[in-house]
Amino acid sequence: MSYLTKEKVSELFTQFGGKATNTGSIEGQIALLTERINHISKHLQANKKDFSTHRGLMKLVGQRKRLLNYMSKHNLQGYRALIEKLGIRK
Repeated sequence: MSYLTKEKVSELFTQFGGKATNTGSIEGQIALLTERINHISKHLQANKKDFSTHRGLMKLVGQRKRLLNYMSKHNLQGYRALIEKLGIRK
């Protein structure tokens, strides 16, 4: 994943997870998955017949959905703030 450098990942976790070493935070993981999903979506718009990448995208979307469900059950205010900040669930 050359588009996700160490600096970019640490920036995402700093922005959403509190600090760069807090890689286990739900908010940081969701932000990282969203970044990957956006990148793969752009790839699939140009390469419509890349079905194996489409399957990988669906797996990432499902994983993000599970994390968002967990967060909505345990931290509703944080969940609402995160989806607003990331621009998902329009």
